[in-house]
Amino acid sequence: MKRITVLLADDHGLVREGLRMLLELEKDLQIVGEAEDGRQAVALVKKLRPAVVLMDIAMPLLNGLEATRQIRQDYPDTKVLILSAHSHAAFAGQVTGAGAAGFLLKHTSSTILAKAIREVQKGHLIFSPDMPKPVRGRDQKSAAQGKQFKAKKNHLSSREMEVLQLIAEGQPNKQVAAELGVSFKTVDKHRQHLMSKLDIHDVAGLTRYAIAEGIIENNAA
Repeated sequence: MKRITVLLADDHGLVREGLRMLLELEKDLQIVGEAEDGRQAVALVKKLRPAVVLMDIAMPLLNGLEATRQIRQDYPDTKVLILSAHSHAAFAGQVTGAGAAGFLLKHTSSTILAKAIREVQKGHLIFSPDMPKPVRGRDQKSAAQGKQFKAKKNHLSSREMEVLQLIAEGQPNKQVAAELGVSFKTVDKHRQHLMSKLDIHDVAGLTRYAIAEGIIENNAA
């Protein structure tokens, strides 16, 4: 029996450990790797080519939705199943727009989760019953028609999204440049484009925007 290869992407080690223990009880599933942030998830997909990625949304360096966009663009054979603690439409409404095959909440039972992995691997769509009904219905209809929603980011590029997250996490331009492997001037250019496109002209405003869009978590909450 050929097993379904699965990559776990979550910034909490205990969550990854728990998922691994539960899913390894399923004879047809094989955990091939773990990622603690979105950038590592993208790199491991390139290396391991898993059939399915279980992806958290709020992760450092690169959030799960942007990681999903990059994975689906570069490795379309890999399916992504979002597994989040948040059911708010700010998160759920962007799922199919990012190219994910479904959305489940973390309190989902292991039986349902294993079944969902099998279903998305077959090309089916899976949405949590706890997901807001208007969002769930809209996303299912859109995906069934082969369409994707445009992310409400005023057409930010993938790199601009990465820069936005790192800035919102409090990293200075020099550190952002080192993290992305680009020059300081390039980061400053992306920052200017971000502020122009979003009509936001300070870091505090970018941070509030990132929180509102679900790009980073509000640690003060």
